[in-house]
Amino acid sequence: MDNKTETKIEPKTGTTNFDQEALLYHQQGKPGKIEVISSKPCATEKDLSLAYSPGVAAPCKAIAKDPAKVYDYTAKGNLVAVISNGTAVLGLGNIGPAAGKPVMEGKGILFKQFAGIDVFDIEVAATDVDVFCNAVRVLEPTFGGINLEDIKAPECFEIEERLKKEMNIPVFHDDQHGTAIVSGAALLNACSITNRKMETVRIVVNGAGASANSCAKIFIALGARRENIIMCDSQGVIYKGRTAGMNKYKEYFASETEARTLTEALRGADVFVGLSVAGALTPEMLKDMAKDPIIFAMANPEPEITPDKARAARPDAIIATGRSDYPNQVNNVLGFPSIFRGALDTRSTQINEEMKLAAVHALAKLARMDVPDKVSATYGGKSFKFGRDYLIPKPFDTRVLLWVAPEVAKAAMKSGVATRAIEDWDQYRESLEALQGPSKVFIRSAINRVHQNSEANGGELPRIVFPEGTSTKVLKALATLVEERICQPILLGYPERVKEKIKALDIPLLNDVTIVHPSSHPKYFSFVEKLYSLRQRKGINLGEAERLMADPNYFAAMMVNMGEADGMVSGSSINYADAVRPILQTIGTYKEGIPAGLNFVLLEDKFLVLADTTVNFNPTAEQCAQIALQAAKIVEYFGIEPRVAMLSYSNFSGAEGTPRKMKKAAEIARTLRPDLMIEGDMQADTAVNPEIMERLFPFSGLKGGANVLVFPNLESSNIAYKLIQQIGKAEVIGPFLTGVRRSANVLQRTTTVDGIVNSVVFTALEAQFIKDALKARGKK
Repeated sequence: MDNKTETKIEPKTGTTNFDQEALLYHQQGKPGKIEVISSKPCATEKDLSLAYSPGVAAPCKAIAKDPAKVYDYTAKGNLVAVISNGTAVLGLGNIGPAAGKPVMEGKGILFKQFAGIDVFDIEVAATDVDVFCNAVRVLEPTFGGINLEDIKAPECFEIEERLKKEMNIPVFHDDQHGTAIVSGAALLNACSITNRKMETVRIVVNGAGASANSCAKIFIALGARRENIIMCDSQGVIYKGRTAGMNKYKEYFASETEARTLTEALRGADVFVGLSVAGALTPEMLKDMAKDPIIFAMANPEPEITPDKARAARPDAIIATGRSDYPNQVNNVLGFPSIFRGALDTRSTQINEEMKLAAVHALAKLARMDVPDKVSATYGGKSFKFGRDYLIPKPFDTRVLLWVAPEVAKAAMKSGVATRAIEDWDQYRESLEALQGPSKVFIRSAINRVHQNSEANGGELPRIVFPEGTSTKVLKALATLVEERICQPILLGYPERVKEKIKALDIPLLNDVTIVHPSSHPKYFSFVEKLYSLRQRKGINLGEAERLMADPNYFAAMMVNMGEADGMVSGSSINYADAVRPILQTIGTYKEGIPAGLNFVLLEDKFLVLADTTVNFNPTAEQCAQIALQAAKIVEYFGIEPRVAMLSYSNFSGAEGTPRKMKKAAEIARTLRPDLMIEGDMQADTAVNPEIMERLFPFSGLKGGANVLVFPNLESSNIAYKLIQQIGKAEVIGPFLTGVRRSANVLQRTTTVDGIVNSVVFTALEAQFIKDALKARGKK
């Protein structure tokens, strides 16, 4: 069921401490959980004239001429109303619209957090169906969609039916359909695990309200037969001929059965679906169910039976609840944000059955995929794999949006309710990724450039070698990289062990990957001789060279040096210095190169490169200049013009010490690359804020704000990027190694699978540019 918890704190149901914590959470700072912020700058008189009078008249006139332009010039296309009258709030019942407002605000947060959708919550003081519908219907010009929430049955059925007919935007009662969609996906997978078919499965639904009604209907749409479904309410089985407590919505599910109680209905049943009250299901009732019973006890906050009691009675049971502290949480957040995303992006006139079923199947399929470490990390490092305790994706699995929204959009287009077609699905997926943070956009742009470069070279992908061939994190990252066609991976290690690890991790995409054992490689001894020739005057004799070449890190570096691979990525299991050493001793730097680290700082509307963040403690002016040029070259890989700032504590003073060093570094760099915008010495705020530069230093050649920041020493750069990473509203990826002759990067041991993917994407892109540059010079 819809778990409307707005924090990651696990609720200790019924405890005074948790209630006080929740009250403080809602009260501290600004009361409530939401605010309205401007999506456009409004800091100058010019901004104000554009945002309001007189500039605002232009879009007003355009919309008056063509009403469809409202989607181009206003927020309507990404704005949903969450509307309630407070008659069925959570498990609290009819507490009224004002008391229900915290839930509606929370719903708005979930829309924004999981799908980037803006929300206005609207609480309506109306229990009469006509009055409520009239209040909602006239809001159509404002919103792209309507999410009805916490309205009691049976009024909620009539309200949704009427508004869907009377409005030309999607109207969706999440308490009905959200639970139905997510539980439908869970049921499909539970049936698959227990070798059942939907058309023969016997289902008992306990509860006859909005959620229960919709769940039963979606089960039928998925293949279940209505005659195989028995629905119960507080008075027992809903059977043909019953008159007490009936309405037309219950009558639809009235069964031809002799059963009159829940206990009787459950005899021989395959599935129990609970949308009722805590304790409604007892262990004794479970004993007469079929083998491998499927138990969805989804009452909130306490289920009809707790999983421990259910499993004690039936160890063979598959169990789901609405609770986050048990496996298989049926949480509506897996549905409504992505469903509305697909509906809004196609400007659909409604959310129909085809769109709901598309969401069901997308969720069911996603649950069968490998779960990224990033999701596991969100849940305290717990691993998840498709099976009895993992029927549906976890709420904080960011892939849900990427899987569900496109399928909903496709269904909208196919069923004819979409008024806007999506023509490029790859581009659409990228737009969804962009909603999940700037790093997604950045990495996707790099992936696209890798693909473009590959196509320009006849489809050839960079060969990237990985010394840590049995690393779980590396292998999981490679699954993504192979699927995305980023590189041709080469794994180092004993082939049998690597293959065993691939099999154990169930990564069939890597079955055909190249695996090399260093000492068995035909060029091993020529590599030894090459290392000896490189390091014989550095204290390494032939025997030591042979020993080092058996080290996968040295062997990988030599493969890159000798052209057997285009790049390498290492360091997931050893410290940074030990991983860098083989690269510098074997591959080395190019003629003018300075080994240096850089990090990308990703903001919503731009990115910055910070250097040197990992290698040089106190570089000279000459070294700072070279570090700047290396970082600028990296920015050019992404097709962006570099704008370089040499940072200090002063602006253009050239004073003794750091300012003088950074001023000199800027002069050297400009001499070497007169085509680049390079300035210094300057303060960090001046560098990144073009208004300060233009107002106070109009003579500067740095226009538009710097995107490459070169720090005077390692201390300042390392502090800066780590501080930004922890408290800034930015994402930081890296570090990456520059100044090396070939593409080679070192991971931090704390890196995640996503971090490895990012590093390999960057390595592949860099390898392509280096290879093309060498070809242009006629070198191997």
